[in-house]
Amino acid sequence: MSSGDDEGTKPLKTETALVTAGRDTKGQKGFVNPPVVHGSTVLYPTAGDLRAHRGEYRYGRHGTPTTKALQQALMALEGPQCAGVGLAPSGAAAISTALLAVLKSGDHLLVCDNAYQPTRNFCNGLLARYGVETSYFDPLIGAGITSLLKPNTRAVLIEAPGSQSFEMPDIRAIATGAHAHGAIMIDDNTWATPLFHRSLEQGIDISVQAATKYIGGHSDIMFGTISANVRTWPAITEAIRLLGICAGPDDVFLAIRGLRTLAVRLAQHHRSGLEMAQWLAERPEVLRVLHPALESDPGHAIWKRDFTGASGLFSIVLKPAPQKAVDAMLDSLKLFGMGYSWGGFESLIIPFDCSGYRTATPWTPGGPTLRLHIGLENVEDLKADLVGGFEALRAA
Repeated sequence: MSSGDDEGTKPLKTETALVTAGRDTKGQKGFVNPPVVHGSTVLYPTAGDLRAHRGEYRYGRHGTPTTKALQQALMALEGPQCAGVGLAPSGAAAISTALLAVLKSGDHLLVCDNAYQPTRNFCNGLLARYGVETSYFDPLIGAGITSLLKPNTRAVLIEAPGSQSFEMPDIRAIATGAHAHGAIMIDDNTWATPLFHRSLEQGIDISVQAATKYIGGHSDIMFGTISANVRTWPAITEAIRLLGICAGPDDVFLAIRGLRTLAVRLAQHHRSGLEMAQWLAERPEVLRVLHPALESDPGHAIWKRDFTGASGLFSIVLKPAPQKAVDAMLDSLKLFGMGYSWGGFESLIIPFDCSGYRTATPWTPGGPTLRLHIGLENVEDLKADLVGGFEALRAA
């Protein structure tokens, strides 16, 4: 696979690969971006070609020049451990497809207790009906994962960090125990993306992203990716084919467009997010900030060891306050929109409460909790917006 129009002898730096990988300007008649191929039927020139399925493309669901361009670019981002990347119509679809690819009736699955709630819903719903048992574990268990492994444990799923409570699991320790048992490691790498965390090089077998977030980057697509190593890629490709999973060509194109600017956008999210987290940690209304890139965070050492950057998503715990006061704060904000998802150019804020669904670990933060996504606005404007929100909090 080429990382650009002319493959050099030296590997390209990640920022360069993001811009050039998957591009074939000669084949694209000189245009920088690949064509958006809307297609289902692929015609074969002869009956022999049809019988033998000769040709680069067979059917629109199995791939087009547009999807190939994105897959090549994502493989360059994931690094040499990546054997292939599957594309899905959403992050939730990517997670469910990955799980269905490696699990069967009678298997046991271990899931970290800070996982994305739709992941838990899929495990507790459809997987349970299909005869797969799911157990949840403390995200900070580390090497202690071996105590939870059963003879039929087939896979371990983690989220690093958890996208609401932000515990940072020790992937290396968990993977060592899981692999010794023969289990497959799956992670949700949406928060950092492979730009800041090449999880396939940290002991992960299948890395999933809700590319709706930072890969798209503009809050205008639903998209998911499934990156796998040599061990698991055949199972992923089979599951994608059998389940009929595919992504629409326009969303694929928008994901390519977003990927080209990922490095500069995520660098800004990192800087702004860390500055806002440090500022909030000093606010009298805030009990603590949940952000692994802060030196005060319990997961900071692991983050520093395994990650090369942080995104703009983190949470804060407010000092005890009535619900009406928190609502007054949220209602007063002008720049922080209230809405689910994250990873776009705009700043967002939502209240959340993990206590209703966590089962392996208690959630007792000590006050109301808010999750913030720091977008690409000027941080001084964002601080001023939150200052007004805190004034409304106190007034109420």
